[in-house]
Amino acid sequence: MQATHLTRRFMLLLPLALAACGGGEDEDELFPPLRYNDLPPIQLKVASIAIEQRFVPAGVPPDVSNRDPASPIEALKAMANDRLQAFGTANKAVFSILDASMTRDEDVVTGSLTVSLAIIDDSGAQLGYAQAHEQSRRTGDVHGLRSVLYDMTKAMMNDMNIEFEYQIRHHLKPWLTDTTAPAAPVEQAPLDGNQAPPPGAPSAPAGATPSAAPGYPPASQQSPQPTYLQPPQSAYPQPQQPSYQQPGYPQPTYPQSSPPSYPQPQQPNYPQSPYPQPDYPQAQ
Repeated sequence: MQATHLTRRFMLLLPLALAACGGGEDEDELFPPLRYNDLPPIQLKVASIAIEQRFVPAGVPPDVSNRDPASPIEALKAMANDRLQAFGTANKAVFSILDASMTRDEDVVTGSLTVSLAIIDDSGAQLGYAQAHEQSRRTGDVHGLRSVLYDMTKAMMNDMNIEFEYQIRHHLKPWLTDTTAPAAPVEQAPLDGNQAPPPGAPSAPAGATPSAAPGYPPASQQSPQPTYLQPPQSAYPQPQQPSYQQPGYPQPTYPQSSPPSYPQPQQPNYPQSPYPQPDYPQAQ
């Protein structure tokens, strides 16, 4: 009878003992999927978007990606589906998963994510390319491997969303549409206080006079204009112009100079010669 009692107790404690030996993991714990449709979309000038998986996990140690409640490959596909949008009429965008590994080496868990986005024209030529990479490492005792992998994947995907968008805007800017949101319209309120109430506000009853704002007179009442008193002109002394007197010094008198008188030269009086003048014959 005692042996039967011990056997029942042992059977009840056996699941707990097995769970303790397994590292304390709760295999039945549910983890929400990772989605990114709450982030702003990335609109591309392409006609279509394709997703290609170029990485295949090993599935054997040290790979532990199969123990991750949120598969890194599925999380990267969700990011592409939720954020990339085609807004063009030509060319194609190819989203490629190049790395999505989760490995464990004793107490060290490492995660690595790498994706790329290429713009391909209709003839197959590559027009643009961008690549994003994220890596994380956790060191320490692993209590609950599934929770550790989920938290690491979630954190890396948050960083990947930022890095992926940055690389696209840096390297593929010509293939982005203009996603600037238009400015919200501004309602102009009249200054007479009769602006319309906001949507959803109860309307005032018919015939009711809108009340003025506290501390201010009603808008319909004209406020008296202040009267400013001007002092008379006589209240201010008028400045006088200074008078300047001419000095009383006598003006000097200067004598007038007369032109100089020069003696007139006399003609010399030469005496006549006493000899008769010769009479020369005239030439014929």
